[in-house]
Amino acid sequence: MMNKTTVSTLFAATLLAAGFSASVSAHQAGDIIVRAGAVVVAPNESSDDVVTPDLGNLREFSVSNNTQLGLNFGYMLTDNFGLELLAATPFSHDVSLGGTKIAETKHLPPTLVAQYYFGDAQSTLRPYVGVGVNYTNFFDNEFTNDLGGKLTDLSLSNSWGVAAQIGLDYQVNKNWLVNASVWYAQISTDVKFNYHYKDAGVDKAAAVTIGTDINPWVYMVSVGYTF
Repeated sequence: MMNKTTVSTLFAATLLAAGFSASVSAHQAGDIIVRAGAVVVAPNESSDDVVTPDLGNLREFSVSNNTQLGLNFGYMLTDNFGLELLAATPFSHDVSLGGTKIAETKHLPPTLVAQYYFGDAQSTLRPYVGVGVNYTNFFDNEFTNDLGGKLTDLSLSNSWGVAAQIGLDYQVNKNWLVNASVWYAQISTDVKFNYHYKDAGVDKAAAVTIGTDINPWVYMVSVGYTF
């Protein structure tokens, strides 16, 4: 419900503000825009069930939210078209299985989008939409609960996927602005690990691969500066 409400609010603001203009000049061809603020990654995860030979079906993975410092860098190709790169300090997520935290992972999700800004160079409010590509690099993957030595050698594959955004800039003066934006990123990874168990008293290990979609909503509130 929160995801839908946030997206609907920004979309409504985009439509209402598309024609609003004032005397402050902003977002014109050649401008470089740097924004910094808080970014929340809220996974909309789903995965194959983890089915084990001795414990049965442990259900699917769940992934926690995380908030970090976000940075994005924009360049205006024209008064209305721009490019933007989203970056951030590494995100850290708890991974749970059957309601029990079993692991932690970190990732960096640089995302590059092409944007269209509504209004013109004199508009105080500049709503925009964007579409592009996301690359997610997972690292520092480790089990925090190995279920009594059953789980070892955790890894998550890196991911390429499409990304989309909607946002709104409010130009405070010639250089400073405030921003709110929502992103959706397609992130899919293979979670790999070894599962150890006994079969008729014999120690065995099975290599397990679980396809997992993270597909997060990303929310950012920031302050920006135009060069």
